[in-house]
Amino acid sequence: MIIKQGLEAEYRQFLEVNSRDGYSFAAVQFMGRWADLMETEMASGAALPDIAERTSHQADTDLITGFQYGCAVSALAQFWVHGDELRQWHNQRYSYEGPGEVNPAMPTILME
Repeated sequence: MIIKQGLEAEYRQFLEVNSRDGYSFAAVQFMGRWADLMETEMASGAALPDIAERTSHQADTDLITGFQYGCAVSALAQFWVHGDELRQWHNQRYSYEGPGEVNPAMPTILME
């Protein structure tokens, strides 16, 4: 996983903190697998929006929760060299264009 320049130390701290318990560590492992799968395909010319969903399923070998997925998207958006593009892809799935990332674990109530 290619980390954004200048964030390497902050990323190592993130890994250290989020590798202390099994729940957080599963999200960290998913995040790394997912980024690696996308990087491999992007190196062969694939576009992130075309591969993100499929590779997320391939990377999900631990059957993570929606909250863990949201944490992974947030961390990738912050640290990964392609994180901004991933954040935009992710948020578009929820028709959201604002700052930050949509948390898929939060229920939405539609009012008519």
